[in-house]
Amino acid sequence: MCLAVPLKITKINGKDAIGESYGFKKNIRIDFIKDVKIGDYVIVHAGFAIEKIEEEVALENLKMIKEVADALGRIQ
Repeated sequence: MCLAVPLKITKINGKDAIGESYGFKKNIRIDFIKDVKIGDYVIVHAGFAIEKIEEEVALENLKMIKEVADALGRIQ
């Protein structure tokens, strides 16, 4: 099974970036996406940003992921 999650770009250094969600920070690569800027939301799979998405869509996805995780008792 594959899982891709939305993260907000908080730092960019060349093709390396930091994506963040709920205080979780992840080093990611942004090679596959043009014109990524700090503040953009991207879908991340296996450490690579694979698509930019609108903030509203990202936040809705994150809300659903959190609801499932809360139901399973995984995220505090």
